[in-house]
Amino acid sequence: MNELLPVIPEKITVHLGASSNSGAENVTVDFPDYIKNCASCEIYPTWPDASIRANIYAIISFAMNRIYTQYYRSRNYDFDITSNTAEDQSYIRGHAYYDTISLVVDEIFNSYIVRSGNVEPLFAAYCNGTTSTCSGLSQWGTVTLAQNGYTAYGILRYYYGNNIEIVENAPVGELRLAEPPMPLRVGVADDAVRFVGLRLNRIGRNYPAIPKVSNVSYIFTQETEAAVREFQRIFGLAQNGTVDQSTWYRIQFVYNGIKRLNEVESEGLTLDEVSLQLPTVLYPGETGIIVSVIQYYLNTISIYYAEVPEIYPDGIYGPVTEAAVKAIQELFGYEQTGILDRQTLFAIYDIYLGLTESIDEADVTVAAPYGGQLLTVGSSGDDVRRLQYYIGVIASVYTDVEAPGITGEYDKKTEEAVSKLQEIFGITVTGITGPITWDAITNEYELISDGDRFNNGQYGGDIYDMEGF
Repeated sequence: MNELLPVIPEKITVHLGASSNSGAENVTVDFPDYIKNCASCEIYPTWPDASIRANIYAIISFAMNRIYTQYYRSRNYDFDITSNTAEDQSYIRGHAYYDTISLVVDEIFNSYIVRSGNVEPLFAAYCNGTTSTCSGLSQWGTVTLAQNGYTAYGILRYYYGNNIEIVENAPVGELRLAEPPMPLRVGVADDAVRFVGLRLNRIGRNYPAIPKVSNVSYIFTQETEAAVREFQRIFGLAQNGTVDQSTWYRIQFVYNGIKRLNEVESEGLTLDEVSLQLPTVLYPGETGIIVSVIQYYLNTISIYYAEVPEIYPDGIYGPVTEAAVKAIQELFGYEQTGILDRQTLFAIYDIYLGLTESIDEADVTVAAPYGGQLLTVGSSGDDVRRLQYYIGVIASVYTDVEAPGITGEYDKKTEEAVSKLQEIFGITVTGITGPITWDAITNEYELISDGDRFNNGQYGGDIYDMEGF
């Protein structure tokens, strides 16, 4: 399983003034150069090595916390940190670097402080210890400790507690999961959906009116939509049930505040809260249930878009799937790589979910396409009602399948019927209806409706033999 662990940014955007000063300039600089500048503004090159290192670790961690928690971005600012020492740390454009400090930064710029068991960089608050004091590190105090034989790590433990660690040699790059390329809505599958669910559930402990998302996953369900709508109501946002840019950053802002992620003593982020369940990119040649699901979407799109070739969802990312992906990329004006990146995946969702909302269902012998929502016990609505109708038709042939009532509520009887059909179709039995199960059920329904089933109880379709939904 991949994790969304902090990465050292290549660049950092600094607001040259207080955050409230909208007229101040933003400058984007290399991250190591930013650290060298701050350290050269705030400490002296003649201090003991342990003191210099402890201060630089604190400066790095402070900046990393601002970036990782999107402290300013979540407040709709277009920068990562300010140069205002009342809010952040000192940065003076054009300030000279001290050689002693520069050498240390080059050595440790990709290291930061964390609390044991937490993921986010520690909000390593500090002050000079003379004209100002605080609950964090005292810069002049580090000199005395170093002179008394403390190591850099010992100094940091003295000020921030014994339960801290230093993460060394962190990768340099970009935060892999930032704002989604398109709004999140029912039917979208993305790790950002899981993060929204986890954050809303935590926020809901402070705001009980927000309904709990009982099964947090990477699939945006009706439960997720209901929680988003209530969050939007409470915080004065448009109640559309989708996670657009304003809702995404507002959730992040409220979550950071409740978890106190921008304080020395924060509640902290655990590894589970930043775990990724989906691959960030799919390449030609890959296989698996995720490939099958995307193929199902692409195959439906191919009915309405001549540019997209017809695909059989076999779970193999072969030449036809690659050609379909390139066709989608061309439609959206993206580079035609044939690689399924996050941007292309959202484009596929955008087209597919748009189609499912506009298809005319006048011909009852033709099943509706998968609506994009993972259906499980507790789900309700038109998609559940359609599914129950299709199962009822199939049950007239398959005597060992008990038809549920057409109630629009995904109850235990519906789950049991789906489980039995999954067993018959060679799909891993979960009782949950996703695109693969929906496809198998609707294909069988159409065969029966067309009169192509010859013997009662005899399944004549394809054996799917695949895991998933």
